[in-house]
Amino acid sequence: MAEAFDDRQKMLEDPKISNAEKLALWPIDVDQDPYALPLDQLNPAHPDLFQADKQWAYFERLRREDPVHHTAESQFGPYWSVTKFEDIMYVDTHHQLFSSENSRGGISLGGRALKEGEQPDPTYDLPMFIMSDPPKHDLQRAVVAPMFAPRQIAGLETLIRERAGNILDGLPRNEEFNWVRQVSVELTGQMLATLFDIPIEDRAKLIYWSDVTSNLGNPEYFDSVEEGFKVLWECAAYFMQLFEQRKNEPPKPDLISMLAHGSATRDMPPNEFLGNILLLIVGGNDTTRNSISGGLLALNQNPSEYDKLRNNPSLITNMVPEIIRWQSPVAHMARTAMVDTEVGGKPIKAGERVVMWYISGNRDEETIPNANRFTIDRPNARHHLSFGFGIHRCLGNRLGEMQLRVIWEELMKRYPRIEVVGEPKFLKSSFIHGIVDLPVRIRA
Repeated sequence: MAEAFDDRQKMLEDPKISNAEKLALWPIDVDQDPYALPLDQLNPAHPDLFQADKQWAYFERLRREDPVHHTAESQFGPYWSVTKFEDIMYVDTHHQLFSSENSRGGISLGGRALKEGEQPDPTYDLPMFIMSDPPKHDLQRAVVAPMFAPRQIAGLETLIRERAGNILDGLPRNEEFNWVRQVSVELTGQMLATLFDIPIEDRAKLIYWSDVTSNLGNPEYFDSVEEGFKVLWECAAYFMQLFEQRKNEPPKPDLISMLAHGSATRDMPPNEFLGNILLLIVGGNDTTRNSISGGLLALNQNPSEYDKLRNNPSLITNMVPEIIRWQSPVAHMARTAMVDTEVGGKPIKAGERVVMWYISGNRDEETIPNANRFTIDRPNARHHLSFGFGIHRCLGNRLGEMQLRVIWEELMKRYPRIEVVGEPKFLKSSFIHGIVDLPVRIRA
């Protein structure tokens, strides 16, 4: 049994093995009632569950019966699931005990710790500051942090409002269209182009590279991970040219210039440069865009809340963090235990993988009253896990919130109701909780 498991793990780690073959190694019946399975067989991280939007009952059962749960075998190897709010906060705020370091497995399931003396393959190994521990993490994060300072963000609001208005004014009437592509992606793509100071016409490249990163293991996108990485290295070539150019120019308030002039980032090797670029692209795109999409879906699924919003648009400011909690655009973050320790009464050994399920903690009714209800006037709505806690708390959280607030303020000026007219299509990922297709109609 152990040998068969090891063979499957080797296949999963080989970037040249087809994605379809890898998925076939760990089949799952997404319609199976998780309460009917033996507890030790639950694998809540299976991407097919998230694509089918069937993960909720898995986490509900784990919160009730086994809040810190060990999955012994999975396509990601063995891992601990931390599913309740307070336990997740504990792990997130104790970086001395739980490492984010890339060489120890990184921040998402699927990462692998290097063996003693093993050198990473720079073609597929992409270090980034979110996948590092202090002091390196702190030094590299500080390089780009000024871009997300309150004064800098406040200066972007007028531009975001203008762009949001133009996007919304150009939407078709009385015909079905994909809200994700025509609104969510468009607004975040334009903002990313501004943050990087690249031509606005190149925003589609940023969205494409973001999608590639989220779909490396998805056979609907790529035959193999190797094929996907070929595209990512095209991203590296695009930005490396800008990086070298801005090294020779005076510093400017854009992310590439900041990286080029930062003492902790200007001499990064190519794979680390690409890793940090992808971190900034995905962090600036996927989370906000999926909250924009998830908010519209939630309002359609909860029509009384949509009525409440129409009657009182001033609730938008409070609604924004509720949308972010409800969607939980980053479903999980992973860590590796540095020492033998304990979480929620369970012994965790040094080297074991620990997964903080933000998507579960945000539905923990012991901490968030009526957590399974979407309530736009919820008291203390900002008390959620979606941005993380501790030293890795999301850098761009205020910018993301502002984009959501502005798009909804402009929406309510124009369209009292936008109808979801078909089933949403979800991303095949247990890391990014994403929506790839949301069919909607604006009645003329």
